Amino acid sequence: MKTLDTIALILLIVGGINWLLVGLLQFDLVASIFGGQDALLSRIVYILVGLSALYSLKFLPLINRDNVRQTHTRT
Repeated sequence: MKTLDTIALILLIVGGINWLLVGLLQFDLVASIFGGQDALLSRIVYILVGLSALYSLKFLPLINRDNVRQTHTRT
């Protein structure tokens, strides 16, 4: 699972940087590397980034659990 978590994190970082560039400079890095937004490889990267985001939803309960643990430790 750790490998899958790492891959998901890397893909989310790539997606985040890509969206930063789109927002700031109107430059789609993934599309420029893989031959345009409609290119098969670009679409695969976009799909993998989206699936990584969905997979990463599993981490949300861990954030709450860490906050509860810190609150109990302080008191």
